[in-house]
Amino acid sequence: MFRDRVHAGRLLGERLRQLGVERPVVLGLPRGGVVVAAEVARLLGAPLDIIVVRKLGAPGNPELGMGAIAEEGVTVLNEALISRFAVAEEAVGRVADEEHRELARRSSVYRRGRAPVPLAGRSAVVVDDGLATGYTARAAVEAARRRGAERVVLAVPVAAPEIVGEMAAMVDRLVCLETPDFMFAVGAAYADFGQTTDGEVEALLEAAESGTEVEVTIPAGAASLPGTLVVPAGALGVVLFAHGSGSSRFSPRNRAVAEHLQRGGLATLLFDLLTPEEGASRAAVFDIPLLGDRLAAATEWLRLDRPGVAGLPIGYFGASTGAAAALWAAADEGGGIAAVVSRGGRPDLAMARLARVSAPTLLIVGALDRAVIEMNEAARAAMVAECVLEIVPGAGHLFEEPGTLEQAAELAGAWFQRWMQPG
Repeated sequence: MFRDRVHAGRLLGERLRQLGVERPVVLGLPRGGVVVAAEVARLLGAPLDIIVVRKLGAPGNPELGMGAIAEEGVTVLNEALISRFAVAEEAVGRVADEEHRELARRSSVYRRGRAPVPLAGRSAVVVDDGLATGYTARAAVEAARRRGAERVVLAVPVAAPEIVGEMAAMVDRLVCLETPDFMFAVGAAYADFGQTTDGEVEALLEAAESGTEVEVTIPAGAASLPGTLVVPAGALGVVLFAHGSGSSRFSPRNRAVAEHLQRGGLATLLFDLLTPEEGASRAAVFDIPLLGDRLAAATEWLRLDRPGVAGLPIGYFGASTGAAAALWAAADEGGGIAAVVSRGGRPDLAMARLARVSAPTLLIVGALDRAVIEMNEAARAAMVAECVLEIVPGAGHLFEEPGTLEQAAELAGAWFQRWMQPG
């Protein structure tokens, strides 16, 4: 028995995490299913969204389900039950019309103008707190497919065995923790199955919209590198930050750029490329091959070990010597990097490798930083991949002048958005 929906969601999320679902978006069925789904999304590091569904109750007996409707214009009918009880087509239509109005109301209340998370090329993980007849789940699965999901996973804590068999044929994968031989109600599997309110659903969605932020530790050979990973809902791609000499993942300038990218739907990873002991060594700070190798290790870690981020297009953002590290690593990654952005960078420190970089590269330099402009012009000439040099008026090397860092962030965001678009 589950203590409550949160407990069930944690157990379900752990099971799904072990299965390694590719590029998941978690879709909860309001109301109670969203509580379970929120825990699943948290454990998978995945975006949380909803699919609003409504049961079609029989006239005079609303607990008897004639089918269900869902967003995207989906209607699923229990034709056998409608025939058995001789429910007139007009009566079914009246119930459906009423429930469509309620569905539209709830969708408006829950979303508050937020667009659904895009599902194209993603795995839709449809989550409810349990399956009794399965009709609402059928409608939700069909709605997820109409939204463009590449794969559909149905995940529930509990379901009747016969329903599991029927639903398994409709989805790419079905995950169910418990299938009791006799299940007269979903709530019987929970110690606490209290009603979930609209307000609770709204709060869970609002919390998810701000993105998941987690402190991580990245293995890089003998070193363990701390970092901060932020994944907005429906992230389009992920950008790894390579900071410059004497800086760290707490760099206020890089964090400001990262926040701008997050608002544009990009995940960000800021991490320390060097251990504290290494950071005290000037030789290590300018060891571009070492910094590039650390960036490559973080890239591999993201691809293999971070559900919800693995599979996203990857970009690099480098500042000062970090730009050289980004280009060094991009040369090794070949076509695996979607785009590179350098801010006030020293690409000249990776000059020997620039011709091997295939990622489209944007070089951003302040107009007052004449020496670095010349270095970037030479680097642009050495590049084979598409390379653009943008000069920000009135900006110095550190972009401390009012409004200049914001201009650099906007240029970077537009560049990543351009090259991380699907297909």
